[in-house]
Amino acid sequence: MNKPRSFEKLWRKRFEKFATQAEDDAGIAGWSVTGLDARLRKFMEIWNDTPDLNKKIWLDAGCGAGTYTRFIAQQGVDIVGLDYSFPSIQKAKSKSDDSITWCVGDINKIPLKPHTFDGAICFGVTQALDNSGGAVQSLTKIIKPGGYVYIDALNDRCLPHICEQFTRRILNRPIHLRYENQRNLSDLMRHDGLTDIQIYWLPILPTRWYRYQWIVETRAAKWIWHHIPIFGQLLCHAFILCGKRPQDENNA
Repeated sequence: MNKPRSFEKLWRKRFEKFATQAEDDAGIAGWSVTGLDARLRKFMEIWNDTPDLNKKIWLDAGCGAGTYTRFIAQQGVDIVGLDYSFPSIQKAKSKSDDSITWCVGDINKIPLKPHTFDGAICFGVTQALDNSGGAVQSLTKIIKPGGYVYIDALNDRCLPHICEQFTRRILNRPIHLRYENQRNLSDLMRHDGLTDIQIYWLPILPTRWYRYQWIVETRAAKWIWHHIPIFGQLLCHAFILCGKRPQDENNA
């Protein structure tokens, strides 16, 4: 049985409340400042280390306050920021110049023309959805052949998350975030025609320990996450998956 739709409705109300009450990007998006900082730094690393990306027009689906949207725009790329929270879009627009296009819409049914974008990112969204299937399908349709999709998710195999979920079950508390399985999300992306799936493990320490964050971002730590994925599964707070839409649509 699927989770009740009230889970997504609850999160939509939360995001609207966050945007109404907060002024900083992290508060509007519902993240800690340190968590957003680590996520943005990782995406900047991926973006700069992937020179073959077609960087003409991109979509930031679930853009929140527009943190990633503004970064991509600063790289000289046309970008559309989309979010279902109108207050979030208002705050994002107020923080940005006129080079960015903003749109209100649902990630499960993006109200834009298919095959429009060279790439799309979807960060900070899947944990507030009943499941990731609709988002993956919608994102795949919106990009051109040869385009890329980046999706992040909270790692359900991370030991602290396993403990938290177990505790909630024991105490009969409802879920407050949805954790995603890396294999499940990979399978969804492949099912909708994305290929060359790559994973980037994202370790994020709690705010009280954030002064040690640099340790889990060293070259040695990155080697461990990449070459010994079991450590990524058990110790990394989140992950980013990247998939490519084939140039030949007959292979999709």
